[in-house]
Amino acid sequence: MLLKTPLSRWVAALTLALCGSVFAQAKKEVTFAHQDMLVPLRTVMESGELEKATGYKINWRMFGGGGDVIKAMASGDVQIGEAGSSPLTAAASQGQDIRLFWILDDIADAEALIARNGSGVNSVKDLKSKKVATPFVSTAHYQLMAVLKTEGVAAKDVNVMNMRPPEIAAAWERGDIDAAFIWDPVLSKIKGNGKAIASSKSIGAKGFPTFDGIVVNAKWAAEHEGFMVALVKALAKADGDYRANKAKWTVASPQVKAVAKWTKADAKDVPAAMALYAFPTLEEQASAKWLGGGAAKAMTDTAAFLKEQGRIQEVKPDYKAFVTDVYVKKAMGK
Repeated sequence: MLLKTPLSRWVAALTLALCGSVFAQAKKEVTFAHQDMLVPLRTVMESGELEKATGYKINWRMFGGGGDVIKAMASGDVQIGEAGSSPLTAAASQGQDIRLFWILDDIADAEALIARNGSGVNSVKDLKSKKVATPFVSTAHYQLMAVLKTEGVAAKDVNVMNMRPPEIAAAWERGDIDAAFIWDPVLSKIKGNGKAIASSKSIGAKGFPTFDGIVVNAKWAAEHEGFMVALVKALAKADGDYRANKAKWTVASPQVKAVAKWTKADAKDVPAAMALYAFPTLEEQASAKWLGGGAAKAMTDTAAFLKEQGRIQEVKPDYKAFVTDVYVKKAMGK
């Protein structure tokens, strides 16, 4: 029977099989957009452990802000990316097919409103007629506008300027701005010539919490479930190592050197800056505080702010559809 099969058919079948195999291998590639947040994930990036565990080629690409990450994901160039709760809410509100599957960090005190020494700014109320920089549509922008509102300062009375983190650092050095709401590594740099007049934690306590998350293209995630679960396990392991051995993450440690390398931060600033964040455990990720409901609630509140700012056209009735705990639960064996 085999001998009666035309050679051309066998060649065609073999070619198809080889092409299919090559195609399958080609699909084992992902582009991950990261930012400059000082988080344990950077040690995973440095070690290459995720690539080894999954066989995937991972293209780690650094972006200047969450808005840029979201744009790259919308274009299809990026499958997974880091974004603050504000830009990811904007993406969801505009119908982008993404899923928040991991809370990269609870921002806590890791973002702050710093007034430059000599600016005459000693409180939020003193920001009237002053130049205040922050990356627009970021978590910092959201909280800046929130604290202005709670302190009775009209946004129109403040010169709020849209700047990316490196631009803020440069403008600060030149003395071009009076204050900035920003995160590390820029936060550590400007603190040396300024003072904090509000922090993300203090503003969050007033009903405006923020977080950084990792989002994924929903279709891609469904097709690469194994990779997603492996990624979550690697994230949980790195966060757990930091929580358990925080004192060992010193300037000279390989962990801190990895964080500094991937974020372009000064290693001496990393330990203190990382201590300002909180990194939820797997159980906390799946809890009502985060992926189990809290993140969607925070996104709903953020969406209201974005609409008020004219950044989005509509607020979705429910943001739960853009949040998933599936990969966290699978990583937990549930």
